[in-house]
Amino acid sequence: MIQPDNETVDIEALKNDAEFQDNVRLLEKEMHETGSIAKGYQLLDIKLAMQASEDEINEIFTFIVNRAFDMLAEYLTEHRKFDLSNPEEYAAARAIYEHGIQRYSENDTKGAKEIFLVLYHQITEKEIKEAMMIHACAVMSGQSFETFIDDFADVTHLDPEDPKSVFITEFVQPNDMALAMWGNYVEQGKKELEVLEKK
Repeated sequence: MIQPDNETVDIEALKNDAEFQDNVRLLEKEMHETGSIAKGYQLLDIKLAMQASEDEINEIFTFIVNRAFDMLAEYLTEHRKFDLSNPEEYAAARAIYEHGIQRYSENDTKGAKEIFLVLYHQITEKEIKEAMMIHACAVMSGQSFETFIDDFADVTHLDPEDPKSVFITEFVQPNDMALAMWGNYVEQGKKELEVLEKK
């Protein structure tokens, strides 16, 4: 693992460290050869810490998102769910979620809703699964992204050490209350997902 820690590592020194740069190139080569989303995130973290060009960052992020959606399509066809204890499947779920959040923030409510519903369908871990339905209901109820983040989501307890903290799973209301409040949207969402069960 060659991920630099911003607080303890001299980034400028690393930029001129031949061995470190060789390791970064090797990681990038492995990412492409294996199609690994997890390695893509490792590389992305390093490039962000090293303040790489926007083009480099976008290229890695595009690779991550494309691979994640390829994996999603394959799993949907095979009726397989994501196992978040598997680093590769977790990385795929993370990429799809981050893409959904981006769509939501850009007011693409149709795209965001579909992504959150598919993640609800694909994730078996109860807390994250419920949270994805709450995300979808928030979109369906017409909440703006800003309202969702500022007034509905509870992001005060995010633990940066917990890899699953990339998913917003805590809200100002308990999950069961939120799902009950949006019961009609929950039913609508589940109805839209029936097509995946029939494929």
